[in-house]
Amino acid sequence: MRFSTFVVVFSAITLPVCVAHAQDTTRRGVTIGLTYDPTSRPGIAVLPATGAFADSIRTIIQRDLDYSDRFTLVPLESADPTTFRGATGTGLNYPIFARLGAAAVVQLTVGDGVLHVALHDVGKAGVMNVQDFRIAGRAYTRDWRMSVHGASDEVERWITGLKGIAQTHIAFVVGQRIHLVDSDGAGDEATPVSGNAMSPSWSGVGNQLTYATFGTTSRIMVYDLRTGHSRLLHNATPSHANLTPVFSPDGSSIVYAHADDDGSDLYLVAADDGAPPRRISVGRGTDNVQPSFSPDGRRLAFTSGRVGHPEVYIMDADGTNAELLTSFDFGDKNYRSDPDWSPDGRLVAFQSQFADGRFQIMTISLRDRSTKLLTSEGSNEQPSWAPDGRHLVFASTRSGGRELWVLDTESGRLRQLSRASGAELPAWSPRLGSSASTTAASRP
Repeated sequence: MRFSTFVVVFSAITLPVCVAHAQDTTRRGVTIGLTYDPTSRPGIAVLPATGAFADSIRTIIQRDLDYSDRFTLVPLESADPTTFRGATGTGLNYPIFARLGAAAVVQLTVGDGVLHVALHDVGKAGVMNVQDFRIAGRAYTRDWRMSVHGASDEVERWITGLKGIAQTHIAFVVGQRIHLVDSDGAGDEATPVSGNAMSPSWSGVGNQLTYATFGTTSRIMVYDLRTGHSRLLHNATPSHANLTPVFSPDGSSIVYAHADDDGSDLYLVAADDGAPPRRISVGRGTDNVQPSFSPDGRRLAFTSGRVGHPEVYIMDADGTNAELLTSFDFGDKNYRSDPDWSPDGRLVAFQSQFADGRFQIMTISLRDRSTKLLTSEGSNEQPSWAPDGRHLVFASTRSGGRELWVLDTESGRLRQLSRASGAELPAWSPRLGSSASTTAASRP
């Protein structure tokens, strides 16, 4: 059954929240009982809103629903919310939304730091779900935006059964500093991380980043977003390097590459107890770098040069049973690297060099080793999956400079994320709550 059309309606009023909620209390927590067809893009219209910050909230939620790539936004010509009310002036005019090709209504009430959202099914002419969302912090701060993103993600879950990815961050590097940006490209801020930082990677709950530094010494660091402080995990001698650290899915350990005069191998170290690291790859003088855990933490994808050029391998997390994942032919341009295991465990994204010398983003299936080319314009590198296993962020030269772009792997839709020339090494966070996203630099 294809999913019937929906409209999202937002209104902000100054009445006490308890008054606005009274008529919906018996429906709280009820989810939409319709079948969502993932091959369709149901229409959604966002009704103009009034009240403090309502226009900004409406804009954020419109953008989030658009960037989910699961809906078609229906434009509304009128800026007056009363245009869409029924004959009595109190209800919603469901037929007008149906004629517009949209068909649900989400009413939003802003008051006393609470965002009240009610979803109406136009086809059934009634409220199908309601929920209150606490709006954190001052307006337009990072936590405030994240609270609004959280409401967007729930609206998406009510309709599709799948929670959205708006309430996430992307970490990336510009000029040897780690930045954070919201999933919609807003709020780009440099973190307090000092030193020449590279290769940020998120912990499983999104409250920490691990990263490498280079310079006089090469170190593996852990940055706590709640405190704004970094701590040393592992240090290297000046002539050697530590690279590309990643957290295990449960956050208990970190795997990174340690390079010496005989190449580089992967090492595993506990994330919090200071125990000595343990080597888990045997590269025999080749470079073994860029680890990426499978979602269950039992396997690793990584880049190795053991066949004479970089290819993507997989192995058990203890270093056993290593095998080549990407196939290769004998030529000068064989170079496949930067693997990232998808959150659903089905695919590994990676970059591959082609005959023109440019890199493109590809995926390979863990089931049958089939590959898919995802990009072709410019040079595209360093893919990182969103937590929905559908979207990828990567560094690209397609706009002239080096910026971050987001790709919907199902529709092929692309959007530019960053506006900071030289952006690279992106890492998409897990789904976050507003408190997990607070950094020392962004607090009031």
